[in-house]
Amino acid sequence: MKRIALIKAREEKTPKETQKQAAKNIGISEIYLRKLEAGNESPGRKALIKIESYYGISMRMLFPDIFLPNSDSNPVINT
Repeated sequence: MKRIALIKAREEKTPKETQKQAAKNIGISEIYLRKLEAGNESPGRKALIKIESYYGISMRMLFPDIFLPNSDSNPVINT
């Protein structure tokens, strides 16, 4: 699942900013940023903080798929 908000954040931060430029400014590799935007990789805590700080947008907005409520097929039921 593509992370549209993350892609838009990059495109709006500096018009025509490439993944390579954004990754360098954030302090991560271009390949890692490409995988994050494509939804093929989940960021670690440090990467989340760097990306949130760089774009000035909440990590919950940039990575909504990570912060979705747990949808376990076997939920714990409190009685």
